[in-house]
Amino acid sequence: MKLEFDGQADAAYLRLNDSPIIESEEVAPGIVYDFDDRENVVGIEIMRVSQKTPDRIKGRVHPIFASPPEP
Repeated sequence: MKLEFDGQADAAYLRLNDSPIIESEEVAPGIVYDFDDRENVVGIEIMRVSQKTPDRIKGRVHPIFASPPEP
């Protein structure tokens, strides 16, 4: 499992395994599932993450996605 965050795009992508992506479907506004050849979900993209994160947990969640400090 791998989690990626693009702060400029305000998007997160959760890759569940390394199976090839055969099809993608937007299942809700700003949420896209990627499927393999057996119709299993292998990835989830969430766009406009900052708008979908409840205010009460923003301070706890967003630092996880922050880039490491410059050396």
